[in-house]
Amino acid sequence: MTSLVAAAPRRPSHHRQVLRLRKAVGLVLLATLAFGFIIPILWMTVMSFQAGEKMFQLRTEWIPSVWHFENYPNALSRAAFAQYFLNSGVVSLAVMIGNVVFCTLAGYGLAKFRFPGSSIVLLLILSTLMLPLEVTLVPTFLVIHKFEWINTYQGIVAPLLIDAFGVFLMRQSMISIPKDYIEAARIDGAGELRILLQIIVPQCWPALSVLAIFSFRDSWDQYLWPLTVVSVDGLRTFPLGLVQFGEDYGNPPTEQMVIAVLATIPVFLLFAILQRSINRGFGLSGLK
Repeated sequence: MTSLVAAAPRRPSHHRQVLRLRKAVGLVLLATLAFGFIIPILWMTVMSFQAGEKMFQLRTEWIPSVWHFENYPNALSRAAFAQYFLNSGVVSLAVMIGNVVFCTLAGYGLAKFRFPGSSIVLLLILSTLMLPLEVTLVPTFLVIHKFEWINTYQGIVAPLLIDAFGVFLMRQSMISIPKDYIEAARIDGAGELRILLQIIVPQCWPALSVLAIFSFRDSWDQYLWPLTVVSVDGLRTFPLGLVQFGEDYGNPPTEQMVIAVLATIPVFLLFAILQRSINRGFGLSGLK
């Protein structure tokens, strides 16, 4: 009798059932949330292949009866969008590189060095997050005007090269790295720059990838600051060109969707590339 009881299959405990239920509910919620984010992008993509009048119909035709591939060359031919995309690419790459470099240096200094007033410096940096761009717009414009950087790439890029969020993100990523690694490297004669590049940075790949994606995306979508410092068509970025394209009378709205679809491609590509870096970075940082 004892052997029969021992051989009987055990039923899953109530605790396991609760965990499975929570997991299923979480997956459903995540799938619903992802679906909510995908629908506008899917609608925008479908509309870019539709005829102009189809956009304002109450019922969306998710599979076009007639695919208007000519919308893409027509939209690109109506304005200098190749130049606009090039300008946005140059500005966004410069801003991304600047944020990665300067935020990493600042985060390393705040995370691994103690000096009088370090906490106050961090608090002042974080306090700038509460200031919207509109508050600092005029003072920043006056500084750029003083340097005679109006209608230049450096005038667009310079105020965006470092961000308080990036400094805080890198500091929080580095502060958990044990000091034993740094002290051992110093004993071996390594300088601070070598320690940063060979010990700290490889363990901060996830944070660096997130910072690169956020800084590139924010700069790519930036509208107000380029509008303030750029007044020539040759330096317009993509958001400025898209707004001007939408304001011009006679441009079909489906062609505006074409430009919007093309504008999402660089951000998606960057995310796809850095997604691998994020996974590899988590693998390298086993101490976390």
